[in-house]
Amino acid sequence: MQFNWNQKQQELYEQTLNFAENNLKTLLSEPVYQSFFPYSQWQKCGEMGLLGLSVSTQYGGMELDAITTARVEEALGKVCEDRGFLFSVAAHLCASVMPIYEYGTEELKQAFLPSLCSGKMVGANAMTEREAGSDISHLETTAICEGDEYILNGTKSYVSNAPIADVFVVYATTNPAHGHMGISAFVVERNTPGVKIGETFKTMGLHTSLISTVTFENCRIPSMQRIGEEGKGTAIFAKSMQWERSCLFAIYLGMMERQLEKTIAHASSRKQFRKSIGKNQAVSHRIVDMKLRLEAARLLVYRACWSMDRGEDAVMDVSLAKLAVSEAAIQSSLDAIQIHGGVGYLSETGMEQMLRDSIPTTLFSGTSEIQRDLVARRLGL
Repeated sequence: MQFNWNQKQQELYEQTLNFAENNLKTLLSEPVYQSFFPYSQWQKCGEMGLLGLSVSTQYGGMELDAITTARVEEALGKVCEDRGFLFSVAAHLCASVMPIYEYGTEELKQAFLPSLCSGKMVGANAMTEREAGSDISHLETTAICEGDEYILNGTKSYVSNAPIADVFVVYATTNPAHGHMGISAFVVERNTPGVKIGETFKTMGLHTSLISTVTFENCRIPSMQRIGEEGKGTAIFAKSMQWERSCLFAIYLGMMERQLEKTIAHASSRKQFRKSIGKNQAVSHRIVDMKLRLEAARLLVYRACWSMDRGEDAVMDVSLAKLAVSEAAIQSSLDAIQIHGGVGYLSETGMEQMLRDSIPTTLFSGTSEIQRDLVARRLGL
């Protein structure tokens, strides 16, 4: 494993920083706290190639490996303080685009990937249900094969991007008797008869990542819109979660780096009792702990991506990385608020928003408890 970036990777990192500085900084304004979606910035991200980072150039992507994709996401997280928008960008790529790219037929790829990579379409992942979150073997959404079509019925909850999505990657049971081996994946377009989008949920953070339920009522789709073989849905979903738990979470590495810089600057300039508060051991040690969490989480993320790029079994590495980033983001946000004192509680500093955006990281893409279960199994427990 190399610990230095090659010239191309470093140039792309710098380009992404500059792009975010010039095009995504405006998202720091008041609308960040409202439920809206910045379509103009989405289009710019498509033009920059950020919506198809890991996809082949023949479909409009940049053909980057996982570790370079994560590096780009980290750059976005450092500059753009609207984590909701960045979450939508990364979820679109990891959980919607990549399943089609890695498992879809050539016909399916040609039909959807160019528009998804360019920003003409927004993708969403529809797996979670009210009674099937961590336990995906009990999906109630069904896909019944009838001739050369599938008929979908069921409701998906907590679908990120759903209110503005054009395309859904949907997981449904095609053979209930086979449990998790009886799940298949499909591409369903928003305008398909029988697709109904629920009201947008109100959330404590990630406000511009719009989320709602999606219901399918006798929704007919052609068989060619199945992703991969019938019954392979669980494996397809698991691979998409590896992308999400590594590359998407790199956004929080960027956030924690920016958070650390701002906290150090505050601790150096804020004076109490005739000295900067950073000279107090109680403060400086908190900052050291923030640095420790950031660097440890960063190494775990890039080791996970390195394992994925080498084609190794990356389940444990990915789960450890996701666990480390999510819990570090929450604790470091709490420390940053404490060090900033009363001003850290005000929205103007952005510290409290970092905390609210970090709290759901231990829930989405598999809870912290699920990540520990996955690691425990790999340890033979």
